[in-house]
Amino acid sequence: MAGKKQFDVGVALDAAMVQFWRDGYADTSLDDLSRATGLNRSSIYSSLGDKDALYLRCLDRYAARYGSRYDQALARASEEPLQAVRAFFEVTLQRIADPDVPDGCLVAQTAMAAPALSPVIAARASEALSLQQARLRTALTAAQLAEGDADDFAVHLAAVNQSLAVLSRIKASQKQLRTVIDVSMSALSHALHARS
Repeated sequence: MAGKKQFDVGVALDAAMVQFWRDGYADTSLDDLSRATGLNRSSIYSSLGDKDALYLRCLDRYAARYGSRYDQALARASEEPLQAVRAFFEVTLQRIADPDVPDGCLVAQTAMAAPALSPVIAARASEALSLQQARLRTALTAAQLAEGDADDFAVHLAAVNQSLAVLSRIKASQKQLRTVIDVSMSALSHALHARS
């Protein structure tokens, strides 16, 4: 259509996602989103939805982007469980080290702000965290860890993963983050060796 400015929805969503990720839902205004995306308010509303709808789209985009990387890391858990779980954590460490994205985790940030967010957004963050636990539980079950142990370690490892994101927001060093991972990996190694 002549005279109508076209834009890439994916690029706009990525820009909005980084804005929300950097400043959080409450501290991100429509003016901030307009500056980040290059769209005026009416274009944001008509193309991307209101602030809540846009946040949900960004949260889903974030969860899908990193979720696929976590799935790929855990794909060989049945053959090499320790290497697979370590690769899972490497996804997080690589994201933390990426200078093009903010520190932390959009899902963890959303979960921590849940009491002040709409119930729909809070529920979506809870779903994302549950999916993370399910992803780990499936991998650990494939590694022949007993069902109860797989459940317990899935909860633990998902919590450790989120703690890495929180620690990165306060500029914890890579050495500190890796120490957190190593302690969990040691416990998982003992549990895997005890199964046989």
